[in-house]
Amino acid sequence: MSDTNERISGIVGGNDVVLFMKGTPLFPQCGFSSRAVAILDHCGVSYESVDVLQDMEVRQGIKAFSDWPTIPQLYVKGEFVGGSDIMMEMFEAGELQQLLTDKQVAKA
Repeated sequence: MSDTNERISGIVGGNDVVLFMKGTPLFPQCGFSSRAVAILDHCGVSYESVDVLQDMEVRQGIKAFSDWPTIPQLYVKGEFVGGSDIMMEMFEAGELQQLLTDKQVAKA
């Protein structure tokens, strides 16, 4: 499992914004992933996505990595933000946009 943790850590640390999701931004495979993509797209930021359906080790490993049981999962500048419900609450309150601005995340 340490290899998987190292891979996940490298992905999270190597990208300003990472969304671990089911499917891809162009073809999300669940409603929660679709909502997370829509939120990030609306915020207009560049982000990397990881399709957990393509790698069972990452699918299970990301849950342990974040100590969060569900997917999607959003990371900004190496910090775990949350899943789609938290993203939606933060977005509606303007907190997600502020976080992305504060962390100086590049626009798409």
